[in-house]
Amino acid sequence: MKNKFIDQMKNWLKNRTSIFLIVIIVLIQSLFFFFLSLNNVYTETYDLQRFATANTTIRSPVTIENEDETERKTREAVQQVGDRYSISEQVINERIGYSEEIFDAILALNEDNKNEAEDQEDGEKEEAVNEEGLSLDEKIERLRQVLSEDIVLGVDAEVFRTLLSQPSNELKEAKKLFIESTLEVMENGVRIENLQTARGLVQDEIKYSNLEPIVKDALINLSTFIVTENSFFDLEATNEARKIAASNVDPEMIKAGEIIVSEGQVITNEIYEQLRLVGLLDGERNFYPVLGLILLLFILGGISVIEINKLVKSNSFDKRILAAILIISVIVISLMKVVSLYSTENNHLFYLMPIAMGALLIKLFISERLAIIMAGVYAILGTVIFNGFIPGALNIEAGIYFFFSQLAGILFFPRVKDRLAILKSGIAIILVNIITVLLFLFLSFEKYTVMDFFIYSSYGMVSAFLSAVLTIGLLPFFETSLGILSDVKLLQLSSPNQPLLKKLLVEAPGTYHHSVMVANISETACEAIGANGLLARVGAYYHDIGKTVRPQFFIENQLTNRNPHDQMDPRESAKIIISHPYDGAEMLKQNKFPKEIIEIAKTHHGTSLLKFFYHKERQQNSEVLETDYRYPGPKPATKEAAIISICDSVEAAVRSLNEPTEDKIEEIVASIMNDRISDGQLDESPLTLTELKVIQTTICESLKGFFHSRIQYPTKDKEAN
Repeated sequence: MKNKFIDQMKNWLKNRTSIFLIVIIVLIQSLFFFFLSLNNVYTETYDLQRFATANTTIRSPVTIENEDETERKTREAVQQVGDRYSISEQVINERIGYSEEIFDAILALNEDNKNEAEDQEDGEKEEAVNEEGLSLDEKIERLRQVLSEDIVLGVDAEVFRTLLSQPSNELKEAKKLFIESTLEVMENGVRIENLQTARGLVQDEIKYSNLEPIVKDALINLSTFIVTENSFFDLEATNEARKIAASNVDPEMIKAGEIIVSEGQVITNEIYEQLRLVGLLDGERNFYPVLGLILLLFILGGISVIEINKLVKSNSFDKRILAAILIISVIVISLMKVVSLYSTENNHLFYLMPIAMGALLIKLFISERLAIIMAGVYAILGTVIFNGFIPGALNIEAGIYFFFSQLAGILFFPRVKDRLAILKSGIAIILVNIITVLLFLFLSFEKYTVMDFFIYSSYGMVSAFLSAVLTIGLLPFFETSLGILSDVKLLQLSSPNQPLLKKLLVEAPGTYHHSVMVANISETACEAIGANGLLARVGAYYHDIGKTVRPQFFIENQLTNRNPHDQMDPRESAKIIISHPYDGAEMLKQNKFPKEIIEIAKTHHGTSLLKFFYHKERQQNSEVLETDYRYPGPKPATKEAAIISICDSVEAAVRSLNEPTEDKIEEIVASIMNDRISDGQLDESPLTLTELKVIQTTICESLKGFFHSRIQYPTKDKEAN
């Protein structure tokens, strides 16, 4: 109970220490970015006075509406809208009707006179009334009786007198000219202020006609009565026109980056108000963008802490991982800052940024999931760094480009076989970069030339190439200085040309074969539970390298039936056997092997009991201590080391069977695993019971494949029979 409590306290302290370290590292990373990007959100303010001379060119840090200027432009636009008038069709119809009435009445009167004169010639001349003898005054009186009252009151009698004395054809021509000219003028609208002008237009038409002068005078006189006001002020239409004019006024915007005042220019009232409006005279407004940056870093830092903490829970945590994340983040952010100093709205140099390098390194050294999370973090930070030093602005285009580029590097990064695999993944990054660049060009409203397509596409290619090259170049730094083990390093160590593997093959060929078998089984078992199969394979290759110190004392290397242990004291034999993990660890350390490989070699027997020599000694000395025949440890502390320790014992036991049937294999695997568990050899490893069950099944399947029963081919004698 006491030991359980102590273990729980150790785990609690370990977790708290890990969380504390994670928070510290993320805080350092956030502070570094904060100070590096502060000038991207913080605006310099100026102490300026009206009518002073500017000693520097000042640009607007934000895009904002100049409401006073917009209001002024709106007011001017409204004032330019003239009054709206509506033309009364009723007045037009009325006045044209009067004209037609006058001419029709005169023509009708003349026609009646003509008919009556003809009747007088044919009939009784004495009794007929001599209408032709009517005086003009009588004709005028008769005309007044048939015309409208408004016409009688408004038209001078002399007009009637003149028109009544004209022949019908002259009247018809006069009627047509008068009505057409009057209608044209009145349809255009006659207001009170241009009434005389309108009448003058009609009178000019009459003056330049082919009518008799006396008729022209009469028509001119008549036009004074006919042409009258027919266009009246329309309040509703005027207000509507003013509203439309006001709505068509575009807001007067001060755009981010726009020059407000140039060096040497006098600061007028208008310029001073613009400087005040964009906040360049008020230092207090800078607090808000800085607060926004802090909140952004708080969110991104929280995401980073949560994701890195998951590595702690999965027992994949290492202080070196924290150091790697910090260094990678510093390199990526510093590169972005340097490129942003030369990037403008026109050159789009952010396309050159080798952003995928960070994601590739994190995937190589840590995990794919964390690489994706950090890719999102770096992309968001890029939107701030490449905002053109305009507070409040975010370069979304740069953020999308950075995220897609990193995602391509992560998803298309194949299983590492050598360092060239990184260059091969660069091809996928090139394609994604070019597609993303073209995406932005096609979505833009701006027109781009063919040369622009080639230039920006080449930027994407250079970005991918630099990402791959920098990743390859930085790998040795992390592997050497931090001692972080990458798949590339593991593949190098797995090469048969490695000096220690050559030594093992030459000096202890049986052990070499055993190590290869353990490597195959361990890799399969690790991959079945999601552990690092490549690490298990390489660790298994070197786990028994210590046997090369005294290879003849290990049965797999004994080519004859003579066993040197038969002539030795059990204690001496046990000492030789027990020393091989530590001899191997020392050899690996001298050859500067990674810590993980050394730990596998050192812990693959844990504190297990060397049963054969213990029982041999016990037969001679019943008081023998079990601790004298146990490996001093430590026990395996990782999944890979624990699996190798199991596979090491299982492979040796199965290989010793004369006829390894499936039942025997399953029985011996179960027996060894139960013995390991009951002996406490797996207590310090993070393996769960569910994972142990999967491991047991996987090991059995692998061993059955290696030691399957073979067909017994008949001999020649049997064939003869």
